[in-house]
Amino acid sequence: MTAGASAGSPAVTGRVKTSMGSGMTKTLREQLIGAWTLVSYVEEPTDGSAPSYPMGENPQGLILYTPDGYMSAQLMRPDRPDFASGDWFVGTPEEFAAEATGYIAYSGPFGTEADTGQLTHTMTVSLFPKWLGQTQPRLVSIEGDVLRLSTAAPIRSGGREVTYHLIWRRAAANS
Repeated sequence: MTAGASAGSPAVTGRVKTSMGSGMTKTLREQLIGAWTLVSYVEEPTDGSAPSYPMGENPQGLILYTPDGYMSAQLMRPDRPDFASGDWFVGTPEEFAAEATGYIAYSGPFGTEADTGQLTHTMTVSLFPKWLGQTQPRLVSIEGDVLRLSTAAPIRSGGREVTYHLIWRRAAANS
């Protein structure tokens, strides 16, 4: 079962049936295109300790997938404090720390493999310098307007090895 999918619910990867009529299917890539809003971000430590919510229990975020093969992810804690100076380049060390630890951002090309349903994100730009140039695989499932993404392998976060699980909901059209 794909991470984030519950027993008994269909995990959608690769090619799936849609309501396009006459049995037509959409590829994973076609299903991803558009904007998604963040519903949940949970990190599960590999040592079995309690899960954590690094962006709080009500995180905010957008992930965008474009038809020409690019993506952008922006996630944040909604309770980050303002800089007292009002200038985004003039802050205290504590303000800069809260700014950086309460935000995740990266963008670049994305790829899908039709046969396996694998999704990859390549980081052309990233708030976290270590990710620059990396291509990271994601576990993915799509059920209706809900997108579930998880790391395919553990990553370091907060000094621990974790897998993360994000739930996104397709954004309403901005018209």
